[in-house]
Amino acid sequence: MSGLATTASVLLPIEKGGTNRYELAAPREWAKPSAPFTVRKAYAAAHVIPLVGADNTPGSPADLDWESTLAFRHELWSYGLGVADAMDTAQRGMGLDWAATRELIARVGAEARTVAASGTRATSGLTVRDLVACGAGTDQLELAAVHDGPRGVAMALEAYREQLATVEDAGPKVILMASRALARAASSADDYLNVYSKLLAEAREPVVLHWLGTMFDPALEGYWGSADVPTATRTFLDLIRSHADKIDGVKVSLLDAEHEKALRAELPAGVRLYTGDDFNYPELINGDGEHHSDALLGIFAAIYPAASAALQAYEAGKASEGRGILDSTRDLGLHIFSAPTFYYKTGIAFLSWLNGQQPGFQMVGGLHSGRSVQHLAQVFRLADRAGLLRSPDVAAARMASFLDVNGVAP
Repeated sequence: MSGLATTASVLLPIEKGGTNRYELAAPREWAKPSAPFTVRKAYAAAHVIPLVGADNTPGSPADLDWESTLAFRHELWSYGLGVADAMDTAQRGMGLDWAATRELIARVGAEARTVAASGTRATSGLTVRDLVACGAGTDQLELAAVHDGPRGVAMALEAYREQLATVEDAGPKVILMASRALARAASSADDYLNVYSKLLAEAREPVVLHWLGTMFDPALEGYWGSADVPTATRTFLDLIRSHADKIDGVKVSLLDAEHEKALRAELPAGVRLYTGDDFNYPELINGDGEHHSDALLGIFAAIYPAASAALQAYEAGKASEGRGILDSTRDLGLHIFSAPTFYYKTGIAFLSWLNGQQPGFQMVGGLHSGRSVQHLAQVFRLADRAGLLRSPDVAAARMASFLDVNGVAP
């Protein structure tokens, strides 16, 4: 990035009170790829954009700005990234209800078909499944109504089947998301193995299995039948080895790089490890010379131009350059995903607003209140340092208006 300062500046709050003037750097130009990526497979988990003026307050049905929401997905595709949709980044279980999710899956599937048919340089030859993968879970169930034991397990299975069919009918690759309902009802690892085995047998094409840690969703405590990670991992691997032909890959979101490295070395041939580690993604994507992780990451929705540039470097055989670009975004990732991690979505939406990709800093379910002014001011600083503010003037003006509304005095 150029070291020359622009005329854009803004007074930002500092930790001990008061403000200081922050001068933004010149914007960085990020090149788009000229061909699809082959060395690494990557999906950016995209957020959703609410309709300005709608009642997107806590507990209200989600009302989305479909034009802006889908435009953001086209932006990700233009940088050569796949889109992971209807996931936790899109506020599944935190404001995005099943009715809106079902419509999102249908709409993004239709958009992906048009992109696949258009054959742009970055997407030439890619299928709908390459372009988009969507989460299938059980969140149409009211958790309080889920029974303990076999009856609740059966409820979770039927809910999964409904959502599996919804995604398959729309065309995207299926991501079998972790289920709060199953976590509530299951009494042993066998309950997980039985439910997932049936779903994998019924799936039309290979799916992605998602293991989401409690830092993202505390309701998933004891997933795979044990709160002990090594024990849960053995169950997870038993499932994968028994159904490897129906598993495209696994997405692991435990924020534990050493666990991920050990797990990916144990996976059957042809089963990808899609890292969901938004802290350690640079080293995991880079790999250890024998194995590397592919990516299915929420942070890629925030850093997608840099992520694309890194993947272009790997494609050109310039691994050290690719790793360096990813490393340059790491501080931003660590900050956005800092505890309480499940509010990371707020930082991603804030950066989207700063970059002019949504008309207001709003989120469904009122989740834009999930981070402090100080936290979001640091998102602004770190995004600028990583070259991820597209227009410094626009970003500075929006940041100033946000601070003014929130009572930050010069």
